[in-house]
Amino acid sequence: MRGSAPPPWTTPPRPPRRRRRGVRAAVAVASAALLLPVVSAGPSAGAGPASAGSLQRAFADASAKYHVPQSVLMGVSYLQSRWDTHGGAPSVTGGYGPMHLTDAATALASAPHHSERREDPRGDTARPLAAARSARPAVPPSGELPARLRTLARAARLSGLPAGALRRDPAANLQGGAALLADGQKRLGLPLSENPADWYGAVAGYPGATDSGSAATFADDVYDVIRSGEKRTTDTGERVTLTGVPHLAARTGQLRRLGLKEPADGGVECPATVACESIPAPYQQLEGADYGNHDLGNRPTSQKADFIVIHDTEGSWETTIKLVKDPAYVSWNYTVRSVDGHIAQHVPTKDVAWHAGNWYVNAKSVGIEHEGFLAQPDAWYTEEMYRTSARLVRHLAQKLSIPLDRQHILGHDNVPGTTPAAIRGMHTDPGPYWDWAHYFELMGKPLHPTGGAFGGLVTIRPDYDAHKPAYTGCVEPGKPCAAHGSGAVRLHTAPSAKAPLVKDVGLRPDGSASTVDVNDIGARASTGQQFAIADRHHSWTAIWYLGQKAWFQNPWWRATAVNAYGKVVTPKEGVGEVAVYGRAYPEKEAYPADVPVQAVTPLPYKMLAGQTYALGQKVTSEYLWAQTFDPAGHKVVRGKDVYYEIQFGHRVAFVKASDVTVRSSNR
Repeated sequence: MRGSAPPPWTTPPRPPRRRRRGVRAAVAVASAALLLPVVSAGPSAGAGPASAGSLQRAFADASAKYHVPQSVLMGVSYLQSRWDTHGGAPSVTGGYGPMHLTDAATALASAPHHSERREDPRGDTARPLAAARSARPAVPPSGELPARLRTLARAARLSGLPAGALRRDPAANLQGGAALLADGQKRLGLPLSENPADWYGAVAGYPGATDSGSAATFADDVYDVIRSGEKRTTDTGERVTLTGVPHLAARTGQLRRLGLKEPADGGVECPATVACESIPAPYQQLEGADYGNHDLGNRPTSQKADFIVIHDTEGSWETTIKLVKDPAYVSWNYTVRSVDGHIAQHVPTKDVAWHAGNWYVNAKSVGIEHEGFLAQPDAWYTEEMYRTSARLVRHLAQKLSIPLDRQHILGHDNVPGTTPAAIRGMHTDPGPYWDWAHYFELMGKPLHPTGGAFGGLVTIRPDYDAHKPAYTGCVEPGKPCAAHGSGAVRLHTAPSAKAPLVKDVGLRPDGSASTVDVNDIGARASTGQQFAIADRHHSWTAIWYLGQKAWFQNPWWRATAVNAYGKVVTPKEGVGEVAVYGRAYPEKEAYPADVPVQAVTPLPYKMLAGQTYALGQKVTSEYLWAQTFDPAGHKVVRGKDVYYEIQFGHRVAFVKASDVTVRSSNR
């Protein structure tokens, strides 16, 4: 979705055109009481800095006070927050502290306001825009918020602790969470046992899931953590350890006591290890020849999917689901909920959703939205969301034969504009706060070095928790964002932090400078992306980036990249510059008489002689002509031109194979 949080609720602007808005634009004017941006909050009055080991002791104290096994308390907390406190700021669903106690109404009261980027999510310049239509779901009163968004108030009643302390004081927050678990155990008619195996039902009920599948998925993940154990340095610098309890056999039969509905068997394309339901995006005829909100297809017979695109919703689950049900809106294939990792499938993988702002990528991708916000570092994604999403992507990658690497698993911010005019409006989510390294670890594909010092490539890989580059624009334009871990590195014109940032002539045709704004990707490289090494100088490494040499800090004692080896492309001998494209469309001779020729439009960048770029994949040119409600009128045009996908800047790009040479990176 869009790369910024929403505009003011009180005077929402009417979007000018329906299909030039992604999901985020409508979410921005629709989410209100369910959309939960973040303002950082400091520690409670008088709390002072946490002493070494204080969080570990707080877990023990809360466990003892409410007679909840410490391993259960720590396991639930890990799946909600990875034991981070986030400075008292709420998550995307209004969850506070390491136990993710939810208070959606309070989180809304401090919602910052943001501008929005605009893009045509369909990204097909051959299709005219339909009449404007605005989707604005009704805003429910705070008292009608789902129970899963109001757990902090119940924790306050059970513990006797003030709501403010539960939000800001980690020790109080842990006691509130322990009180909820103990109360859940009592409601199920179960004893406050010292054996963690006896708490499965209370754990399953903790995130407030409404179906047994989601509740069981969460509880199973918690017990996996209890069995394996975890250790981590939190965002406050504390080392917290959960010692594993191998061979623990949880009493899964307790799930029936929750009385939750059984998950519907809707024929969803999901792994068995997640809770997934079908919430179809409607395919309907609208006015005249217009229709929405996706295209019926026959993939992989018609076209192979080459990409999985990761988005964030910039709004709540409830609002996002309302939007995808609108036949006059746009679509994506899946949505993942934050609090419990529940997944909804909207568009089958055989069909083409309108989500990425680039029709070539849409036709060859699956889009997954995640309940969250790009521009708010502490509107955190839960560990459970990362885990279920990673399982979904791994499942889809295997089903669709898509490699698990950053050339194929893209963020929306890595999708190129189709034409020079489209570049500035392209979205920038999930942004610099999405933890790509952890995500790939969960998929079983950790980002390790694949080459030595002379391998010729680097894979961007800063330590997410410790790497905290400064950003602006999270709360107000130009204002500093709260310090937070990030998976992105900043790129300079020379090996010095005082040197100007590299420029992006596509984003700024006037030649103006790149900025450190959270949405500005003009001088940014992201975790997992591979680039060809252009130079080294002391603790700095230079890469080829957007046709220029770009430097980033990479000291051996705090490395932000690892060495790699692979294939690269470079202009053919004697060729001074090579055109770069945002889509791999066929040559005009490939089009039949009844399909209009689509322009092969170069972007305003050049690959220059002597430069090299990491090769992603080789593709034969294709264009999906889909202009009719009846899919019988759709055609796939295939050309003879061959393209290479390359990591050209923060976004990928395509070059014609006839213009370049492929070679090993260490030559």
